[in-house]
Amino acid sequence: MRSDEFYMHRALEAAREAMELDEVPVGAVVVNALGEVIGQGFNQPRSSLDPTAHAEVQALRMASLHVDNYRLSGCTLYVTLEPCMMCLGAMITARVDHLVYGAPEPRTGMIQSRANLIDQPWFNHRLSHRGGVLAAASRRLLKAFFDARR
Repeated sequence: MRSDEFYMHRALEAAREAMELDEVPVGAVVVNALGEVIGQGFNQPRSSLDPTAHAEVQALRMASLHVDNYRLSGCTLYVTLEPCMMCLGAMITARVDHLVYGAPEPRTGMIQSRANLIDQPWFNHRLSHRGGVLAAASRRLLKAFFDARR
């Protein structure tokens, strides 16, 4: 099995695609238990006129189509930025087993930054998580994007 860093590099590649479309550079990939990337996505809410078109949701949609099921048991989602409430809810609904993310998101992050929503007892599904994987690279990409807009 490849390392978390290997898959996070794939998510960073997707984030760069978002940046090319003038979207906030966040990328995500879904990896199955065999180590295959079965879904990938990047932020597209502006270009798609869809407020739900976050990188994680895009990757989950592609993975669900790949396995022909909305449940993604046995899968890991890699994303370059700490997920928001909507994206965490989508991961729980999809029954993703594990989440790996890069940089913390101080405004809307629901794993460590604003709340510890992921570990609340009322959810019907639990997923393990690891943060900080290639966080510096994720932060640099975000900083470059926002610096260019100012």
